Amino acid sequence: MHADVIVQAQHVQPLTDEPTAPADSVAVTGGRIVAVGRAADLEPLRGPDTAVHVFPGATILPGLVDVHAHPVWGSISIGSGVDLRGADSLDEICARLDKAAAGQETEDWILGYDLNVNAFDGDPAGDFLADRFPGTPVSLMTADAHALVLSPRAVEVCGLTGTETFTDASSVETGPDGRPTGYVVELQAMDLVFAHHPEIPVPTAAGHVSDELERLAAAGLTGLHALDFTDPSEDVYRHIEEHGDLPLRIRCSPLVPADSAPEVWQEIADLQGRRGRRWHVEGAKFMLDGTADNGTAWFDHPDIHGENREPLWRDVEAYRTAVHFFTERGIPTATHAIGDQAVRFALDVLEEAGPAGRAPHRIEHIESLPDDLLDRFAELGVVASLQPVHGTRHTRADATDNWSTRIGPERAARGWRTRDLLDHGAVVALGSDWPIGPGDPRVALADCQLRRPVEEPGKAPVQPEQAVTAREAYLGMTVAAAHTAGTADETGRIAPGFRADLTVFAADPLDLTPEDQPGNAVLATVVDGVVQRHS
Repeated sequence: MHADVIVQAQHVQPLTDEPTAPADSVAVTGGRIVAVGRAADLEPLRGPDTAVHVFPGATILPGLVDVHAHPVWGSISIGSGVDLRGADSLDEICARLDKAAAGQETEDWILGYDLNVNAFDGDPAGDFLADRFPGTPVSLMTADAHALVLSPRAVEVCGLTGTETFTDASSVETGPDGRPTGYVVELQAMDLVFAHHPEIPVPTAAGHVSDELERLAAAGLTGLHALDFTDPSEDVYRHIEEHGDLPLRIRCSPLVPADSAPEVWQEIADLQGRRGRRWHVEGAKFMLDGTADNGTAWFDHPDIHGENREPLWRDVEAYRTAVHFFTERGIPTATHAIGDQAVRFALDVLEEAGPAGRAPHRIEHIESLPDDLLDRFAELGVVASLQPVHGTRHTRADATDNWSTRIGPERAARGWRTRDLLDHGAVVALGSDWPIGPGDPRVALADCQLRRPVEEPGKAPVQPEQAVTAREAYLGMTVAAAHTAGTADETGRIAPGFRADLTVFAADPLDLTPEDQPGNAVLATVVDGVVQRHS
């Protein structure tokens, strides 16, 4: 039988310590790998209809998978908002918003994303927008995506009073006069604002998502785990697949709202298995706490402001019951847990609940981890899903950033313990939390090795002792990603019988310095045996 496709390069990098014969080619039939070897050895599989793709000097790796991303709302935010990345002062933020305001009506919304909370002297507030945009509703999402800063006009349009109450730890912050400051914290409070944002038609949203997914694929991704599945996710995915194909696979895990009822849990359970050609729903996402930057993470003792001491789920026993509910139905869970007490409680609950099925439970972020919890991930089979780019991009080695200052030097020194978790036998899967972190996997993986932004050689590394090797970094988005999805028997490796999801690099990243890896051209990605050339 002849192969449908043969991908030929200079080298196949299996990313395994097991001895393998040298190979430079992969043969594919029906979306599955049927042979790996030298081009001459695969020649009998080459028929008149076989598509042969030759990449001289290149290296074929298992397809890279980002295990934590938000492709729909991230793409819509980028497509319809102002990029505030790198704007480190209020003047610079206003300058970027001025450009967006030019040519639009005063009453039209201005949306922004990736707002740096370190630009404020103290708690974020929207009063600085009053003079520049007096009649314009402005809504700026912070870099961690867990809070908004609103202009006074936006507060007025949304009818916020500061007396709102929520079932989770959300809040509409107020000043000494009792009036809203424009700082809106966590999801339920943010939803009050989102309800007033301009509605984006599905075709427009799908266009934004397609554009961003193409960029992510061109950077080397063949898949990602979407840790959400809210409107308009399904409509967007279906619209894209009605007009073509998604350029990568997407595994969606819907959010279980904090302190929600069993009826809501059942609705999420009923979504399991919903799918298109390259997307499907699997798993449930929990947010046990919020973020340290805005004081809503759950640590074992308060921060310097007396905050970061409570869970987002006010009723933690309801979280326990919900995790058991999904586990009993064979549905794996992913728990957002940033503070040390949140991680400890999540591990305790997962130990009680036991395995869920083919995919393991996982804990997301794990920003500050005490020594006594390092062994428990391996002991319980819980995946440590880390985004070290948060540490390299949102904190500073001198601890002058908001995150480090709030939680103090002892807890800051325990940040993003990638090296320690690996050394203690944990499966460490790597993601970006895109768009909160850079979506280009080459950048994220280089940061993991350097513990600083790869493009800033003069910047001191953050906890440099937690650096990983190139092999360990790339394993975090291949073999570890496959284990996290419960598909290690068919993804994450280049071997006969495995899915033909591949990334073709101009050079083997394991032979490059971390500084050179972001410039390592992605010549093609392969999904289901379909070759997409990018360079």
